[in-house]
Amino acid sequence: MTTVLTGAPSLPALLARGAVLSAFKRPRPDAEFPRTRLVLPGARVDLARLAAYERVCGFATGADALPLTYPHVLGFPLAMRLMSARAFPLPLLGLVHTSIEVTRHRAMPATGAYEIGVHVDRLAAHRRGTEAVVVTEVRSGEDVVWESTSRYLARHRTNGTDAGAQTRPAEELKPLPAVAEWRIAGDVGRRYGAASGDRNPIHLHALTARLFGFPRAIAHGMWTVARCLAAHGTPDAVRVRADFRAPVPLPGTVTYAAEGGRFELRGGDDRVHLAGEVYPLTS
Repeated sequence: MTTVLTGAPSLPALLARGAVLSAFKRPRPDAEFPRTRLVLPGARVDLARLAAYERVCGFATGADALPLTYPHVLGFPLAMRLMSARAFPLPLLGLVHTSIEVTRHRAMPATGAYEIGVHVDRLAAHRRGTEAVVVTEVRSGEDVVWESTSRYLARHRTNGTDAGAQTRPAEELKPLPAVAEWRIAGDVGRRYGAASGDRNPIHLHALTARLFGFPRAIAHGMWTVARCLAAHGTPDAVRVRADFRAPVPLPGTVTYAAEGGRFELRGGDDRVHLAGEVYPLTS
């Protein structure tokens, strides 16, 4: 079933609804989930908000084309509407973004009008709980110009196996050469939240983060991948895969490392916070 929206949903209202309903959710990989596809036609970019996003993520401002990660911002309110619904079986509170794969087929003008479509593709077993696989498509006219697949994990007791796990080749676990050291300010979560609309309390202040078990506020996962891609650079037609492995505390210092198409964000103890790969697409 497809539901066509007349405007982007309100993220604060969805977060509040999802928080209230979280206590009543009983996650499991074989649970039923909403099959609705939400569509927002004629979506346009707020250029002032885009400029704020570019500044906080390290992209050049004023470019004609959208940064690779910005369409996620456009689709996120639709994803939140699905994941905060009563029929969605995973609790919104505590849901962890574990990975994202993005494909951009061509450059996307910042002044263009786009149709955003979001749906929950499936639930998947994970060794630490259940993941929801959320697909976002952005169309210009009849053409899909950008698409992503995100995985969101609800942690709960399991038998310790992960039906979808894949073993990474040993060479991928070797540290990449350091390129730069970044000192991340304590207000990055608030600045990114204002630019993206994602004002999850774990990212805003130490006091609100402690309510959810974090000693300090943590950076948005999508900020970390955007910051890395701003430094790495991407062609117009590209596929990017990123795994969010550990939170980045705020404030903090991290090392950006890269070689070839791979990139990492590491902490002072060489703990990998983010690992990703860039694949140029050929026609």
